[in-house]
Amino acid sequence: MSTTVLFDPLLPVWVIVALAALATCAVIYAFWRGLSGWALRAVAAVIVLAALCGPVLHRENRAPLSDIVLMLVDQSASQDLSDRAARTEAAAAAVEARIEARTNTELRRIDVPDGQGNSGTEMMAALEDALSREPRGRIAGIVALSDGRIHDMDQMPDLPAPFHLLHSGLETDWDRRLVVRNAPAFAILGEPVLLTLRVEDSGNAPAVPDGKVRVDVSIDGEQPQSFSIPTGRDVELPVTLPHGGRNVLQFSVQAVEGELTDRNNSALVQINGVRDRLRVLLVSGEPHPGGRTWRNLLKSDASVDLVHFTILRPPEKQDGVPVSELSLIAFPTRELFLEKIEDFDLIIFDRYKRRGILPAIYLENVAAYVRKGGAVLVSAGPDFASADSIYRSPLSQIMPARPTARVLDEAFLPNVSDVGERHPVTVDLPQAGNWGRWMRQIEVEVERGDVVMTGVDDRPLLVLDRVEEGRVALLASDQAWLWARGFEGGGPQLELLRRLAHWMMGEPELEEEALWAEATGQNIRIIRRSLEESVGSVTITSPSGEVFVRDFDEIRPGHFEARHTGDEIGLYRLTNGDKSAVIGLGPAAPREFERTIATDEILTAAIEQRRGGSFAIEDGLPTVRSVRVGRPAAGRGWMGITPREAFEVTDVARVALLPAWLVLLLVSATLIGGWLREGRH
Repeated sequence: MSTTVLFDPLLPVWVIVALAALATCAVIYAFWRGLSGWALRAVAAVIVLAALCGPVLHRENRAPLSDIVLMLVDQSASQDLSDRAARTEAAAAAVEARIEARTNTELRRIDVPDGQGNSGTEMMAALEDALSREPRGRIAGIVALSDGRIHDMDQMPDLPAPFHLLHSGLETDWDRRLVVRNAPAFAILGEPVLLTLRVEDSGNAPAVPDGKVRVDVSIDGEQPQSFSIPTGRDVELPVTLPHGGRNVLQFSVQAVEGELTDRNNSALVQINGVRDRLRVLLVSGEPHPGGRTWRNLLKSDASVDLVHFTILRPPEKQDGVPVSELSLIAFPTRELFLEKIEDFDLIIFDRYKRRGILPAIYLENVAAYVRKGGAVLVSAGPDFASADSIYRSPLSQIMPARPTARVLDEAFLPNVSDVGERHPVTVDLPQAGNWGRWMRQIEVEVERGDVVMTGVDDRPLLVLDRVEEGRVALLASDQAWLWARGFEGGGPQLELLRRLAHWMMGEPELEEEALWAEATGQNIRIIRRSLEESVGSVTITSPSGEVFVRDFDEIRPGHFEARHTGDEIGLYRLTNGDKSAVIGLGPAAPREFERTIATDEILTAAIEQRRGGSFAIEDGLPTVRSVRVGRPAAGRGWMGITPREAFEVTDVARVALLPAWLVLLLVSATLIGGWLREGRH
């Protein structure tokens, strides 16, 4: 039971103060006048003022409440290293027994698992949630059993009691870690990109022979290359990407016996390979409306370097004008078609025909250029069907179709063929069904390749083919410029020619036979593009070697997808027929394994806020003492908790100290006494 005196004024305080001042003045006046009853009058005034203050006797019946100690047990992935988990559980059981052995003390255990995704150990969030569930006035202490690798210290709450850390590390622990820094998202093909590698040994690490370790570098899961780099230093390693699109680079250092884990001995880096500048050679046989279309298309792309070779004055035009008076410049054909032809990514022949300007040896070199991986696009006009056709040259070896010498001068509407509905060059072209007509088509007979567009009576209009390592495209019309001019509503001329040019140059996003994957968290979306109507299933090999098979579903013509959820983090290999790909799922070294040596430095702010302590479990568990609030809560071999002396009020009673009848009696007695005393005198 607790008894206190409280005041419940009957009037506003300012009124009581005013009455007190008035009574004081009256008593002083009586004293100045020499009235013998002034003292009794003063007593009466005091009694009245005390009664107006409303004094009551407040009695509470209290039930004491126990103190609460929060115990945070780290169960994140890093706690599974070595025998930390068993050591931590044994320590948690011992602490629990010691706390429960204390009178009037309860223990609340909070298990802290891994955070969502790769967020690491979120102990402060778990602590804040626990504090919100318990009355802060009963929290006497907080004990954390962890390796100290906490990743959400920015969310540390205001602590109501001492915070102590029992860390699970050993003095002999050590670990090796591989770090890759400043890895760009994009890199230029053919040019080395500098990646900064660092191998760090932390903890009680053994000496390294020669101070160097071997690092293996693999691109897209291929045979790795080995390098020897020193430990504890940043090393710049030049890497050249082998192909466009996504390149998955895996860096790894060999695991050594005795280190805590090899999960941080590797790193995955995904870099997209892009071309620096696309070099295009445009050869125009003669000026015509479509020539400007090609030039405008290629010049509109800032990443394209265009060399335009236009025959303005063919050899047969000999009109006697002196050469010194001509403003034409001799084109460096030998340099372009013999010496520097390998520098071009694409060669376009726009209505070109044999006129003796480019000798057969030049065109034969162009055919060899295609076989080695080059690209040639032929935009055919009436000249393609003539005796001087470019087909009747060494280029016939790589042409996918031959002309029949027939020119169809009639209006027709270009259509996408069944194969074209599956080919990335022509699939989903905009404004389908509202295209304008073309007025001329060259009749050709297809010998090989894929017909993706048709014209008059479903005759081949656009034929695409692969020749060994190179690519060839034949557009059997010179009327694409009508779409650019908006004739009969126009058409997707810019998009079609852009896709065509980029397919010719081997851009990965326009490959008709391709396999790749996209990762979102632990989910893998596998995409297969093909001209076939069925592609079967994909074989997935996890980082540990486990094999999964997933069937493809056709999302739209030529586009198939499969999905897989990966339980492991690392490099996954995908295989479908002769197509293969790799995908990195999550970081090779999750946040829990970036740094693994136990420490108390991260939790220093929490420990110092309430003068707690840090202890190593291997040195023995500290005893538990009671300390007053504000006093040091840790010492050699002991940790303190602050008893809160919390209670619960079960009953409240209030009794007036000056009941009305008593006030009336006392005031009357003092006033009558004062009157009688003054009457005698």
